[in-house]
Amino acid sequence: MTVLLVVAKAPVPGAVKTRLCPPATPDQAARVAAAALRDTLAAVAATPGVTPVLALHGRLADGVAADALRTAVTGWTVLPQRGAGLGDRLAAAYADVAAAYPGRPVLQIGMDTPQVSPVLLGAAARRLAGADALLGPAVDGGWWSLGLREPRHATALRDVPMSTPLTGRRTVEALAARRLRVQPLPVLRDVDEWTDALAVAAMLPGSRFARQVHAVRPDPETVGTRR
Repeated sequence: MTVLLVVAKAPVPGAVKTRLCPPATPDQAARVAAAALRDTLAAVAATPGVTPVLALHGRLADGVAADALRTAVTGWTVLPQRGAGLGDRLAAAYADVAAAYPGRPVLQIGMDTPQVSPVLLGAAARRLAGADALLGPAVDGGWWSLGLREPRHATALRDVPMSTPLTGRRTVEALAARRLRVQPLPVLRDVDEWTDALAVAAMLPGSRFARQVHAVRPDPETVGTRR
């Protein structure tokens, strides 16, 4: 059975989604992040035939929507993230899952694509059974999902520059250097900037994420301005 691993940060104001500020305040940005995480967790929980695991940076108790998030991961394995940079933390999360669930393939996603669905995740998990690796490209050149039939190959991520327009390409190259054949997943848009938040919210009318995005009342002159 595939482990479906969510790698996320606790939605602490000032520590998550800071590129949404402005127009969002730090508290509003954290609430958008919490809503994205809750929608993601719900999609994972509704995906049949997978084992859900959360690798968490920080403590849910320190962030917004703490009670709702704790309820959402009831029955999940929750592992603390460890390591310095993102590549280190991702590699460590895969290693920790491999130790906890020996012999299982791992499909990893983040908290920036609340538009993921159980259908999409279930199809990816099934494909992973017959693939070395799967990579879900993001519109910005990064990636939203990585699946590894042998999760210990995630050590390759330690040498990949993260959060750049070339992250997706460099990840494929790092895996290919290990003689892994990487198959593509659908391209998704992840939520980094305010324009991303608006675009993804438009895809998810009535979702927790869309409600929190629409609760922000931006100044038109500041939309798209980075901190």
